[in-house]
Amino acid sequence: MNYKVTLLKGDGIGPEVISSVCQIFKAAQTPIEWEEMPAGAEAAKHFGSPMPQKTLDSIRKNRLGLKGPLMTPKGKGFRSANVALRKALNLYVGLRPVKSLPGIVTPYKDVDLVLLRENTEDLYSGIEHEVIPGTVITIKTSTQRAAHKIASWGFEYMRYEGRRAIHCCHKAPIVPMADGAFLDAFNQVAAEYPYIESKDIFVDNLAMSLAMHPEDFDVLLLQNLYGDIISDLAGGLVGGLGVVPGANIGDRIAVFEAVHGTAPDIAGQGKANPLAILNSALLLLRYVGERKKADRIECAVFDVLEEGQY
Repeated sequence: MNYKVTLLKGDGIGPEVISSVCQIFKAAQTPIEWEEMPAGAEAAKHFGSPMPQKTLDSIRKNRLGLKGPLMTPKGKGFRSANVALRKALNLYVGLRPVKSLPGIVTPYKDVDLVLLRENTEDLYSGIEHEVIPGTVITIKTSTQRAAHKIASWGFEYMRYEGRRAIHCCHKAPIVPMADGAFLDAFNQVAAEYPYIESKDIFVDNLAMSLAMHPEDFDVLLLQNLYGDIISDLAGGLVGGLGVVPGANIGDRIAVFEAVHGTAPDIAGQGKANPLAILNSALLLLRYVGERKKADRIECAVFDVLEEGQY
């Protein structure tokens, strides 16, 4: 059986790192058929949007996507292509596994975290206005429904992946209604999984603890803004955004992505490391059940990293 996957090559270094993934998948004889679609700055020029409708339709049809880094044209009124994608397809889970890799030297060892970021609400809802000149209000949205959905997804993910402990990260004393609703939903879902250890932690305490003892954490559940910031911090523990994978997942659709930027300063020079998008593509393989293929490629990657030559 072949799996048809919408392919967004992206901008900057996107096409070259995506090309590496396609070569590796072909060599490994993975059952993936690519359907290339436009997105990013070039798409904005030709289709009037960095995330054209035809691209969204392709992902809806295939239910799977692999996305290189996208650039949203600045100062032209375009909404972030990444945010538009998540909202349009209701990809409410931002999945970011963060794991120490062989051959990549960092001050930390044995890091093995999974961050789950609520992808659709919070300050990323884009609701803001100027109430009087010089004073802007930005609205943080938090619904019980969205919090319950990602918490339920997270506990089921843990059950199937053998994860044992989860922290809900929040700032409820400062934002008692919005963060409080997120924490309440987490506790309600946690009660249905008594065999999984569930705790909560203030997000500022989490930032300090990750810098000191990241090995103390297993799974982290965060709202949108906190998840955006902490997931990048966690990526820095294992070598940076150039090595960590990411995915945006909904009930029926999943889009896997490199979470680093477009790096236009090195585009086309053969310097870009394809490891982040390759690891994201391995998440895709495991998502569709092709674990043996993913494991073979991952072992080959580990062999290369352990050699220390590249």
